[in-house]
Amino acid sequence: MPRPKQALLSRQLIVETAATLIDRDGLAVFSTRRLAAELGVRGPSLYNHFKTKDEILDAVADTITAKVDVSFFATHDWREALLLWGKSYRDALTAHPNIVPFLAQGPGRRPAALAVADAVYGGLVKAGWPPARATHIGALMRYYVAGSALGSFARGFVEDPQLYAAHYPHLSQAHRLAGKSESVDEGAFQLGLEALIAGLSGIYETVVVKNLQ
Repeated sequence: MPRPKQALLSRQLIVETAATLIDRDGLAVFSTRRLAAELGVRGPSLYNHFKTKDEILDAVADTITAKVDVSFFATHDWREALLLWGKSYRDALTAHPNIVPFLAQGPGRRPAALAVADAVYGGLVKAGWPPARATHIGALMRYYVAGSALGSFARGFVEDPQLYAAHYPHLSQAHRLAGKSESVDEGAFQLGLEALIAGLSGIYETVVVKNLQ
């Protein structure tokens, strides 16, 4: 039987399929066995491209991180850059919430994640932030964005008006939140991000601007 002209597997196909499985079924049940079955191959075939399951997860996480736009730090004031980057960062994570716990562990050796960290840190230091503070801001943004992407505040309330009317009078409209989850969650994120940047601006005036005078 002649050998196929194209390889059945590629790194890209493995990563795309793994991402689909994680999006669909969750991170907890993801395994190389399930991935191989989805691809219609034997498990050992995967190891021609990736040595371990964690290498596959790293590749999935980095593919998602590569969608985050950090170009703003080269063209915008640091405040506007943080705002635009934060939105892009959240958009990438909320599209794949099941991988967020793994992705949030840190950049490790992931090229795209390290490129993001480099751009953010470099942009903040260039704007005048002390290196230690630039590191803190990068960490703070990761905590905030990753946390916001892990779940929906609005969808945490059930659509049962009797539940709230009977026992929680101040939550008489809470049953409507689930139906407005997108506007509620995005509005909360935007408000928090603006408040965070406003607070940092005050610190910047004290830490950076006064030292330059």
